[in-house]
Amino acid sequence: MSGKSIILFVLLLFIPVSLAAHFLQWGDLIVFITAGLAILPLAAWMGTATEEIAVVVGPTLGGLLNATFGNATELIIALVALNAGLVDVVKASITGSIIGNLLLVMGLSMLLGGLRYKEQTFQPIVARVNAASMNLAVIAILLPTAMNFSSQGIPEKTLQNLSLAVAVVLILVYGLTLLFSMKTHAYLYELGVAEIEAEGIPHEKPNVLLWSGVLLVCTLLVAIESELLVSALEVATSQLGLTALFTGVILVPIVGNAAEHATAVTVAMKDKMDLSVSVAVGSSMQIALFVAPVLVIAGRVIGQPMDLDFNPFELVAVAVSVLIANTISSDGRSNWLEGTLLLATYTVLGFAFYFFPVP
Repeated sequence: MSGKSIILFVLLLFIPVSLAAHFLQWGDLIVFITAGLAILPLAAWMGTATEEIAVVVGPTLGGLLNATFGNATELIIALVALNAGLVDVVKASITGSIIGNLLLVMGLSMLLGGLRYKEQTFQPIVARVNAASMNLAVIAILLPTAMNFSSQGIPEKTLQNLSLAVAVVLILVYGLTLLFSMKTHAYLYELGVAEIEAEGIPHEKPNVLLWSGVLLVCTLLVAIESELLVSALEVATSQLGLTALFTGVILVPIVGNAAEHATAVTVAMKDKMDLSVSVAVGSSMQIALFVAPVLVIAGRVIGQPMDLDFNPFELVAVAVSVLIANTISSDGRSNWLEGTLLLATYTVLGFAFYFFPVP
């Protein structure tokens, strides 16, 4: 058994611990920490189950499955927070997931991969397509924010309707990106698929029923742990001396994305930057074009309206992250210094969110 598997099995112990902390009232801070730790292995097992099922159902359905469940953990946490009325935390988690994947994950991947290999390469065409998609995401959250900022007394309902219309467009674009990557231009992504298969080295077909059961159980447990995490969030963060904005932008995305972070960094250290960049940028793109629009629609359905009018500071952070990530990845080459620059940008933004004054 690998070291990673041992760590994941140990972290599973936090599931009963978090439940005990909740029902025995050990305090919100302990509940928050243990629930966050419990989500880490569950997210990893969800990712593994999705990949195993994808091997059996074929590349098209498998790609769709991966695209749907790729950020399931973040979506579940955000839905629970949205249902609890923590709209600002949900928006902050969207911001944090985007900048975390573009700066923290890709930065670590380029740094650690670059320390082992002088220069690494990946598909520049794919990088440009991803860059254009992320530019669209910035425009999508810029317009509602700009409308609210430039027009005095604009009704909240107007912003919500605009956000709903934009959400529909983003989901349609996300569907087209799936068509592009899995059908019309699948050859551009074949290297990443081949690397995944090489990593897995499959000897026999996985048991679909078994892994479907694992996926279902993990999804249910993530929902339960997310409920515990969100219920304790406000009190726990205040005890830690952190704001809800910092928690949403930095802590929550790290918990939800930890499994993907580890995957991207690991494959980069094996000189497979195509796959690493695909995981990091693809995850950001999915958050921006799929998860955020779904949350806007879900908010309308469950009676917790959410719009795409973000805090201007969050918008600046996303725009800066997309700008530097696009600039560095545009040539299809990376080295340790570029990774350091991305990490430095993430660190500076982290400090800014930490010191950002609470209104």
